[in-house]
Amino acid sequence: MTLTAHPEPATGPGPARAGRREWTALGVLMLPLLLVSMDVSVLYFAIPSISADLRPGATEQLWILDIYGFVLAGLLITMGALGDRVGRRKVLLGGTALFGLASVAAAYAHTPGALIGARALLGIGGACLMPATLALIRVLFADPAQRAKAVTLWTSVMASGIALGPVVSGALVEHFWWGSVFLVNLPAMALLLVLGPLLLPESQGAVTGRFDVLSAALSLGALLPLIHGVKELAEDGWAPLPAGGAAVGLLVGLLFVRRQARLAHPMVDLSLLRNRAYGGSVLANLLAMTATVGFAVFLTQYLQSVLGQSPFEAALWSLVPTAGVLAAAPTTAALARKTDRAYVMAGGFLVSAAGFAWLAGIDRATPLWVVIAASAVYAGGLVSTMTLANELALGAAPPERAGSAAAVLESGAELGGALGMALLGALGAAVYTGAMPADAPTAARETLGGALASGPSVLDAARTAFVDAMGAVAVGATLLMAASAALSLILLRKARP
Repeated sequence: MTLTAHPEPATGPGPARAGRREWTALGVLMLPLLLVSMDVSVLYFAIPSISADLRPGATEQLWILDIYGFVLAGLLITMGALGDRVGRRKVLLGGTALFGLASVAAAYAHTPGALIGARALLGIGGACLMPATLALIRVLFADPAQRAKAVTLWTSVMASGIALGPVVSGALVEHFWWGSVFLVNLPAMALLLVLGPLLLPESQGAVTGRFDVLSAALSLGALLPLIHGVKELAEDGWAPLPAGGAAVGLLVGLLFVRRQARLAHPMVDLSLLRNRAYGGSVLANLLAMTATVGFAVFLTQYLQSVLGQSPFEAALWSLVPTAGVLAAAPTTAALARKTDRAYVMAGGFLVSAAGFAWLAGIDRATPLWVVIAASAVYAGGLVSTMTLANELALGAAPPERAGSAAAVLESGAELGGALGMALLGALGAAVYTGAMPADAPTAARETLGGALASGPSVLDAARTAFVDAMGAVAVGATLLMAASAALSLILLRKARP
């Protein structure tokens, strides 16, 4: 039997308002969403224990860490489009079951290959869950004001999950074996499998025609090598293989776009991207993620390698800026109900620019509370902007395309994160190398990690050079956020969902 939502009767003209059932359903969706986002970073503290137990090689260890995010990003569009055709609840519950089974397989993996395979399955399950949760919000909340609150919660949970991952893994590994970081997923997945059929309406778009397997393959063939190549270039510098992979990804992406333009029933409706409310929101989300991820890499190294904090201590301090997120997101949603979203989004970008500008002035003597406070400012501005971008894009998408629209939005965010690591990472690396003494060992002049391995003779100079590089990255992020504020006003002013 197909269940349908039962909203409370509307008291006046306009969409029906959601009631207790819909808000309870939203709460059920949020816990799995939190765990899916946590899995991006949950292995940060578990990897030493995994390495001691399974003894993976260097390449295997990298794939253990990265395969989840790569598969997740590569399959978002496919799973979003599949949900539009066969039903978002079906895809959500199927992804939930797969995520739970893969969590068990990962927890009890006895070889590096088995763990890599289980992490890949986790990525497939996550790709089912993420666009389905956002698309179901579009169905559960027809009233724009209620939908804005729901999307605010969705964005806050997503951002909090990534920050919580290292803390949760650190606490679990301290008291249990490394497999516990995967088994923690099971209660939430079991809860969703039990309550999902009771609370969630089946939601299927009016998309007709066969599911285009070739388009699905092209989307995976575009996003996977592109994001992987950009990430490798950001971490290791120029190399032919990752550069070639990124180029192949771009080429396959062009083929994907050409195919969508020719199909009668495309996987991605290109006309939606030409809609200012949707296309502009996708771009705003991408730019916000570029700054978020690009600077987070430097902040993490600053806490651990410059200040000398333990990884777990650094993870705890990294949680503090989420207070800015939790405070700013609902405030921004309230402002957006009273004025044009473009002005509020531009304001969010400017707030983040102010936070980055504050960080641009730090040096070795700067107190930690200044760095954390400035980080809270930029994080609050960025997540506020992303909240409005998500809400505006979701409202602009027709209900029958909600799954693929959510997937494109999230794919843009994944690409923005990779670009942030590449662009801001390249800027920081150049400033770091230029600030290091010319007679320092080559490894020490390339990275702070190389300096730590080179001995105490270059360590003080390397830490000073890294703080200089971090300040330069903050300047770059400030300029990017100021430009993003201007783009928001140009593209999104008077845009309506």
